[in-house]
Amino acid sequence: MILTKVKKMVLLSILVSQALVLYVIERAIPVPVPVPGVKLGLANIISLITIILFGFKEAVLVVTLRTLLGSMFGGGLSGFLYSLAGGVLSTAVMAYLYLRHKNSFSIPTISTVGAVFHNIGQIGVASLVISNVRLFYYLPVLLISGVITGILIGFIVQFTVEPVKKILKIGGA
Repeated sequence: MILTKVKKMVLLSILVSQALVLYVIERAIPVPVPVPGVKLGLANIISLITIILFGFKEAVLVVTLRTLLGSMFGGGLSGFLYSLAGGVLSTAVMAYLYLRHKNSFSIPTISTVGAVFHNIGQIGVASLVISNVRLFYYLPVLLISGVITGILIGFIVQFTVEPVKKILKIGGA
């Protein structure tokens, strides 16, 4: 089914809203790991679904709007910069893997690589902002959590994307 511009804009707006709701829910869930910066990454469910349904540009738009709106709910400017860097880098890598190599990599693998790059992007920006490359010493801890949550998010996307396609009548489903 070919999407009209209005339908596409409405669907992308719904995806931004869903990502924002997941972001707000995630902020309310205490993570059982006493390590700052470890998150579940629930909003990345929507990022990966957007890549699959619409592509890279639309996914970057959804990530950017979710990050901007999310920062208004308590992230502040530094939170916005860290989240945007991680989100855009993660989205770019996941989009590349999905759009160019989807037959070679599973959705959970793509999600896991995205989670790793999200952490790299955030640590990179944080080290620039505070002018301290020693923040990269913290990266292994974040990468371990990123791999675990990336796999979880990937399986959620793998099992939900086809029903979402059917509901939205997108992609020949």
